[in-house]
Amino acid sequence: MADNRKEQERAELHRTIWGIANDLRGSVDGWDFKQYVLGMLFYRYISENITSYINAGEHEAGDLSFNYAKLSDAQAEDARADLVATKGFFILPSELFENVRAKAANDENLNETLEHAFKHIESSAQGTVSEDDFKGLFDDIDVNSNKLGGTVAKRNERLVKLMSGIGEMKLGDYQDNTIDAFGDAYEYLMGMYAGNAGKSGGEYYTPQEVSELLTRLALVGKTEVNKVYDPACGSGSLLLKFAKILGKDNVRQGFYGQEINITTYNLCRINMFLHDIDYDKFDIGHGDTLTDPLHWDDEPFEAIVSNPPYSIKWDGDSNPLLINDPRFSPAGVLAPKGKADLAFIMHSLSWLATNGTAAIVCFPGIFYRGGAEKKIRKYLVDNNYVDCVIQLPDNLFFGTSIATCIMVLKKNKSENSTLFIDASKQCIKVTNSNKLTQKNIETIVDAFTARANAEHFVRLVPNSEIAEQDYNLTVSTYVEQEDTREVIDIVKLNAEIEQIVAREDVLRKEIAQIVAEIEGGDGND
Repeated sequence: MADNRKEQERAELHRTIWGIANDLRGSVDGWDFKQYVLGMLFYRYISENITSYINAGEHEAGDLSFNYAKLSDAQAEDARADLVATKGFFILPSELFENVRAKAANDENLNETLEHAFKHIESSAQGTVSEDDFKGLFDDIDVNSNKLGGTVAKRNERLVKLMSGIGEMKLGDYQDNTIDAFGDAYEYLMGMYAGNAGKSGGEYYTPQEVSELLTRLALVGKTEVNKVYDPACGSGSLLLKFAKILGKDNVRQGFYGQEINITTYNLCRINMFLHDIDYDKFDIGHGDTLTDPLHWDDEPFEAIVSNPPYSIKWDGDSNPLLINDPRFSPAGVLAPKGKADLAFIMHSLSWLATNGTAAIVCFPGIFYRGGAEKKIRKYLVDNNYVDCVIQLPDNLFFGTSIATCIMVLKKNKSENSTLFIDASKQCIKVTNSNKLTQKNIETIVDAFTARANAEHFVRLVPNSEIAEQDYNLTVSTYVEQEDTREVIDIVKLNAEIEQIVAREDVLRKEIAQIVAEIEGGDGND
């Protein structure tokens, strides 16, 4: 029954978001519009989050009528230092979402009111340990952008609509899974725009089912991990799957990632807050992971998951520093300049704990191409780091029909062999795309855990055989595809043909006889 109610609430939430999208669609291009909705959703979330936190404390202390939103700014200032220390930020009552929204329709300077509120929230963290987590978070919500309208009045009119739409979203109260609703609204928006746009600004969106599969593979045999890491984290959906599946408290030291695109990096930090991950439990960095990696000094990660960009260009051997970089030097060669895929694999391996697991979505070419990529595969296989290669179905991802693979890396394998799983048929068709079902995910994870051979599906291959195959790691090299063509009995087919020929002969004779009779008949008239 609860599930039913949850689905109804979710459907209503999706309808509301769709309504806001339609309302504003004319003025703001879809992908830009997403930033406004997510930014405003975030503003509402942190306003309610801090209000709820302060109120709960006062109610527990016995003042049941207390409401932070009703205080004057002067009264609230006393709590600033304490709140910045515990929550990482501070919002004055007059700048809370609900109070700005209440006056929005009559505020001729709404754009300025919002701009000041955003600046004040950001600056409340300045000079504190949470500064990096809040810096620039509202940069993508440009309340003065011409995209919102040509005049201040037009822009404010749309901002009022936006605040109303976000304010009317039924996100429940804090005891009733508010966070799920905020997080779900975020995921729906991301999926909605990824579905429409495929990718934008280099951002690929990993479907929830693929995220779940990667997370479950990384967690086999574990009920908790020290921390999770994604070297190309995008908007953070892969990292957050761990909070959903393990519970965020079982990711003891938190959620780590790096993202090169500034807009996506901002979204990732917003996403952490929307999923109730506190500022001291995440460390998301901005920059190029391959040439300027962060988290060098951190203890290695017990879980790494990633869907890095496929076959992008990187410095490779044109940068003399990289061949001596401890992440890449063990293989003795760098990934090709035009195909950085295996550089992400080597980076992840370097950041992986001895008892950890990395599950990474890969472009299929890296498993069979020669040259430098073959040398890197040789290094990975000879050192027994490749735990498993899984062939996925095609058409799983927005914006590409390619059948990708998952490479699972481990440093503490007990047997000198590699598991190959052909999961290319593990999906259902939804319109033009393929989708992994819960059953498909379980089937793949069970096969991964059991490591037992199954015809046309799973094979555990000694690494010596992979060496004989010239270090080809393509699943079809080791797992024979099932031949679904009809088996033909040649003897039976020949007998049938003989019968047909004989019958044809009889028919020919009968026809010739009839023709002769007709012709004979004509001559007698």
